[in-house]
Amino acid sequence: MTTVQKIKEIEDEMAKTQKNKATSYHLGQLKAKLAKLRRELISPSGGGGGGPGIGFDVARTGVASVGFVGFPSVGKSTLMSKLTGTHSEVSEIDFTTLTTVPGTLKVHGAPIQILDLPGIIEGANDGRGRGRQAMHTPVARTCNLIFIVLDVLKPLGDKKIIESELEGFGIRLNKKPPAILVRKKDKGGIAITNTVPLTNIDQEEIKAVLSEYKLSNVDVTIRQPNMTADDLVDVIEGNRFYIPALYVRIDAISIEELDLLYKIPHSVPISSKEWLNIDELSEKMWDALELVRVYTKPRGQSPDYSAPVVLRRGRCSVEDFCNAIHKEIAKQMKYAVVWGASAKHSRGQKVGLDHILEDEDGEILISSTRAISNSLPVVHIAKK
Repeated sequence: MTTVQKIKEIEDEMAKTQKNKATSYHLGQLKAKLAKLRRELISPSGGGGGGPGIGFDVARTGVASVGFVGFPSVGKSTLMSKLTGTHSEVSEIDFTTLTTVPGTLKVHGAPIQILDLPGIIEGANDGRGRGRQAMHTPVARTCNLIFIVLDVLKPLGDKKIIESELEGFGIRLNKKPPAILVRKKDKGGIAITNTVPLTNIDQEEIKAVLSEYKLSNVDVTIRQPNMTADDLVDVIEGNRFYIPALYVRIDAISIEELDLLYKIPHSVPISSKEWLNIDELSEKMWDALELVRVYTKPRGQSPDYSAPVVLRRGRCSVEDFCNAIHKEIAKQMKYAVVWGASAKHSRGQKVGLDHILEDEDGEILISSTRAISNSLPVVHIAKK
């Protein structure tokens, strides 16, 4: 029996098993078995075949990357070409894009890499089409943002199918990692602690999942509201990718269609032909990427607003800023002076390495124990 057949058999059994207290242990085991089979299917060493192949992985450029995902011939390549000026083959024929096509788009002065991925089809995570090869690459699964490009005629149906396919590749859209800690130990059996009510799972189902993974001595701490067995499996597997996503519908024209699409969370209707609503798409892209622009200020001069240093939110301290320019700066810094949203005073604030910068902090001046390099003209380095 092939891996795909085993998966189908387990899915059928889960569908016909009514969930109650008597079946919770059995369902927990089935969900864990299903996750292990899917991992085997998409793994390069699994029974499903080889790795990503030639042409699917590309060099990373820019401050962030955005992947275009969708069914064949929904307009991904057209949008990619118009946004970046990079030629991505456009045709009415399905599967025109056969490899990953990279391009660059500048948003608020920050270069963002755009990746046009080959179209996926239903059943891609079971090995059908080239979508499996594309989604299996590190580039696809480590994008900072995914654009789900939907068919203008059936957006809701396509949305559901694409989400299901990406789930099969371990990609979780618009979700955060579950607040669940699983810690192995040498002895003592299974200890389960929860700080929130267990509404969708009971302790028997938790033990069934742990048993399937042969975890007999382990501490499980649950802080995740409405936790499910799937959440626990994701934590144990440890190879999940939590990526924000925007749903892009191209060339929606009627008011009814626009009203329908705006009811979908994280959605943006655009027209690539008429070039309508592209500004909203760019702004939502910027917000979803959570980028932070910081401008440098040489002493006695105006800030350089033409070339911001772009950081990721969560990694935007003064130390991160220094390392983005030159690693020696942080080691020799006495203090930095910051003006803008993160400063307490309009006249500027003297801060240390751990100060968190905000988007469009207007000016930052750094003073160090000694001059480091004449090749850093946008940062003032003063002698002690």
